[in-house]
Amino acid sequence: MPDETDEAPAVCIASGVTAVEVRSPDGPLEIRRIADPEHRLSMEWSRTSRAAPPAVLQPLVPVPGVVPLGELELIEALQSEDVVVADGRKPEQYAKYTIPGAINLPFTETDAALEALGCRRVDNGWDCSAALTVAMFCNGVWCGQSPTAIRKMTAAGFPAERILYYRNGMQGWLLQGLSVWTPGEARCFHI
Repeated sequence: MPDETDEAPAVCIASGVTAVEVRSPDGPLEIRRIADPEHRLSMEWSRTSRAAPPAVLQPLVPVPGVVPLGELELIEALQSEDVVVADGRKPEQYAKYTIPGAINLPFTETDAALEALGCRRVDNGWDCSAALTVAMFCNGVWCGQSPTAIRKMTAAGFPAERILYYRNGMQGWLLQGLSVWTPGEARCFHI
């Protein structure tokens, strides 16, 4: 039996990395993993099946040219000044909690998303030649919200090669015990 002076082993994000700092409109935020090895997902996120449609497994690459991401690559994107990380879920889902530093580009608001990412309206549609790179996510591998946004954006002229897709979404993020954030608050937390 360990004595009281023994420390629990660190729960790392990557080898030797226990926390990372990311930017947000509320200031810097710190992402960590839950240190409790007994922690389990809440019932909301532990369900493996949902009614279809709309909840069907999504492809790893929703549009040719889109780059799929895992958790470590998404954390790199969150730390990059050259990538916008966007939650494609409905505003009420985003407002509850999201991945730290993500902005909300709801899948239902394609024009607003294109404008936010640097595209400009032209006579025959959109000019996205100066568009920013975006990393999109939604609820998880069964959620079609961000794949729908990606399809609408590329159909309007957004370059697929400037889209990164975190298919695991909120469910995958939470499964790894990573911090979440409520926009408007300057702190992260675990659920």
